[in-house]
Amino acid sequence: MAVVSKEPAPLIVAGGAGFLGSHLCERLVELNTSVLCLDNLVTGSLANLEALMGTGRFRFRQQDISSPFEIAGCRGIFNLGCPASPVHYQADPISTTMTSVRGTYNLLEIARTSGAPLLQASTSEVYGEPAIHPQSETYWGHVNPTGLRACYDEGKRCAESLCFDYQRQHGVDVRVARIFNTYGPRMQVSDGRVVSNFIVQALRNRPITIYGDGSQTRSFCFVDDLIEGLLAFMLATGELRSPMNLGNPEEFTIRELAELVIELTGSRSRLTFLPLPSDDPTQRCPDIDLARRQLGWKPRVPLRKGLQITILYFERVLLESTRRARRRIASAQGGLEVSHVRR
Repeated sequence: MAVVSKEPAPLIVAGGAGFLGSHLCERLVELNTSVLCLDNLVTGSLANLEALMGTGRFRFRQQDISSPFEIAGCRGIFNLGCPASPVHYQADPISTTMTSVRGTYNLLEIARTSGAPLLQASTSEVYGEPAIHPQSETYWGHVNPTGLRACYDEGKRCAESLCFDYQRQHGVDVRVARIFNTYGPRMQVSDGRVVSNFIVQALRNRPITIYGDGSQTRSFCFVDDLIEGLLAFMLATGELRSPMNLGNPEEFTIRELAELVIELTGSRSRLTFLPLPSDDPTQRCPDIDLARRQLGWKPRVPLRKGLQITILYFERVLLESTRRARRRIASAQGGLEVSHVRR
């Protein structure tokens, strides 16, 4: 009798066609791991996954995780399934909340029935406008529950609550990563977050838009570093404390970031200042002592180097966009000339 080999159960990456998710899928496939990517493609893109489609270890399934669905089996779940840019999550705030809450519930049920660990991608936004600095995992946060950002901030806070209730009530192995500002290739041109905004504006020699006076601070983590942190967190064994901050503790003002982007792009852009949006935090910096001690993890890519890599990516994207636009114009003009000759 022939022996039928059984495929190993995959790791699920919800939101795997997005910025962070596609990098995570790529890294997992590099590690010879079988991956099932779930994404509704609202903000994700199949173009981010092109290199993975023919590897034999990667499968894609278009799926809205906030709707009921079933998975035959898995050996671990990464839940990155929610828009993370204010432009995107405020476009449909109800859907954002449901993705965070019901989507996390659906994935926790799969984790419960399959006995698999779940890593929940939470966010530094759970800290809101922080009253302590830097922010440690023991800080409960200061969030406006009724503001424009609440769909994301409170949705993620509720998702964390669900995770720890499933841990206490059902014994599910949950690992909650509070992710701070992350940047790198595959961010969208229209992403709306500060790094992509500044780079695109600089490359187009347009005014660099700073909200507020530019003195507010952020801590920027390059995507490769963040992915290694997520992997280390999921693969760690023994007693783990959770939630856990993952981010770069080196702090920059928004004005410093803008000036560095102008320098690195050689742009003719000028700074322009607009009112600060509602509930936009003035300080954001992670205390990563827990990740250092429990995972042996810390970011390694300095901001200058990470920005150089990201700028090269956006240069290619904008150049290709210009070429496509020119081809469309040429095609349209050709069509007009043929039509004119026929008349």
